[in-house]
Amino acid sequence: MAFQTVFKRYELKYMLTLDQKEKILTAMAPYMKLDKYGRTTIRNLYYDTDTYLLIRRSIEKPVYKEKLRIRSYSKATNDSTVFVELKKKYKHVVYKRRISLPNSQAMDWLAGENHPENYTQIANEIDYFMKLYGTLHPTVFLSYEREAYYSDDGSDFRVTFDDTILCRQENLSLTADVYGTPILPEGKVLMEIKSSGGIPLWMTKVLSEEKLYKTPFSKYGTAYKTLIFPQNHTINSYNMLEVTNNA
Repeated sequence: MAFQTVFKRYELKYMLTLDQKEKILTAMAPYMKLDKYGRTTIRNLYYDTDTYLLIRRSIEKPVYKEKLRIRSYSKATNDSTVFVELKKKYKHVVYKRRISLPNSQAMDWLAGENHPENYTQIANEIDYFMKLYGTLHPTVFLSYEREAYYSDDGSDFRVTFDDTILCRQENLSLTADVYGTPILPEGKVLMEIKSSGGIPLWMTKVLSEEKLYKTPFSKYGTAYKTLIFPQNHTINSYNMLEVTNNA
């Protein structure tokens, strides 16, 4: 099966109530269809340095930011297909480049053990990225339930709805079950509008009627603020206390 490997588009995020989601689904009905996968549990492993350099830079909202992850669209096995994705954002435009590999090969590659057999330009870019940052390793498992819709008119306009966003720092494997700390406010849904062009008038209308505005919500960024930073701060505070008591 052929997969899209290069993306260039705008990705706009909105925080919805369940009622607002239903109103948007009603407005979408004449123009969009649910993709063939239906409701899917997406699993991600995000890679970062020992000091979480990538996500700390991203939280500062620079003009340019980048991240590396492995993604699967179902519970993985060693042989099932996953995606190694290099995602960059520059001046509000998202550039995503990815390659598909068996899960075991992807994990070995990012651990610095074996290169993909089908070595491509994108693989070369990912190798350069890993060499640039040096100590990249899985830092968080992030999962969520997604419904993805595509446009009837053949354009690249897409809308996704994500809920049940969970994160954890143990059992960092796409072959593991889904569990973790919730990072989405209760009763909320994250909607993403994805397009290389503008937003259709019918969508603009319903966004205006529901008084919905873009939000800078980042799943990994929120996981860092919710789970990773508090834990590290507690550990560092404990270590400082031990040093003081033993002085």
